[in-house]
Amino acid sequence: MLSILIPTFNYNITQLVAVLHQQAVATFIDFEIVVMDDGSVTFKDENRKIELFKNCRFIELPSNVGRSKIRNLLADEAQYDYLIFLDCDADINHTDFIDRYLSLCDQLVVAVGGRTYDKNSTNPNYSLTLKYGRVREGHLASLKEMRVRQKTFTTPNFLISKSIFNEIRFDETIKGYGHEDTVFGVMLHQKNIEVLFVDNPVVHKGLDDNGTFLRKTEEGIANLFLLYQRKKYPYLENDSKILSTFIRIKFLRLQYPIKYLFLIFKSLMVKNLVGSEPSLFLFDIYKLGYLCKIASRR
Repeated sequence: MLSILIPTFNYNITQLVAVLHQQAVATFIDFEIVVMDDGSVTFKDENRKIELFKNCRFIELPSNVGRSKIRNLLADEAQYDYLIFLDCDADINHTDFIDRYLSLCDQLVVAVGGRTYDKNSTNPNYSLTLKYGRVREGHLASLKEMRVRQKTFTTPNFLISKSIFNEIRFDETIKGYGHEDTVFGVMLHQKNIEVLFVDNPVVHKGLDDNGTFLRKTEEGIANLFLLYQRKKYPYLENDSKILSTFIRIKFLRLQYPIKYLFLIFKSLMVKNLVGSEPSLFLFDIYKLGYLCKIASRR
């Protein structure tokens, strides 16, 4: 019936597995929970204890294989027809999380449950992560936008039929951080597979500090530009707002002026973005400027 699949890296997943196991047992369905460790150096002893739970497995990879390949490996390990993928830093805050997904498991399905952010988190070291998450990724905001666009696909919390997953799979040529989920969504779009956006969020607990979030954003933009250069995914330009904006800028021959403005004002933008009151408008400008910068190098 249901395989719950969790990639983990240097994170303690024992509490998450305990909650999922309790809910799955209460449904009386056939299920398994498979956690795959992507070459971690911490929390391995703690995480091995999940095998004390019935129907739970902990698989350790000898080295880090990355975000795309580990999800493909987890799907290969899965023995059931429906797969729930969860990030390791998810927190389940409602008692019917499994039940809400089970209600969809009578058909071929792709369903994104989304995620929320702790309302009580106010640490200024995480201000950019929290503001971006709450405004752009926050469950209620994203549900409204996603249902209109029917494009955006994210990986922290989703249900998928195994047959659909095996038809798409994650692109293992995408290395580092960012946009393996964008490409997966593009492939679903290309094959006319509908994505449902449902009310079944998890809470995002493993927050990056502002500097780390900014660095990962830059890495993701570099990945996006490489994907654009490869021209392997024709829908990518339509499904990525920043990429479609960049293409218009390039057409208008504004790429280099924006690059130079970015270099001039970068330090001032960074000061705002890692501060206690970051501007998301400025964050968008930063990402666009960074994209123009790396595009001009290549």
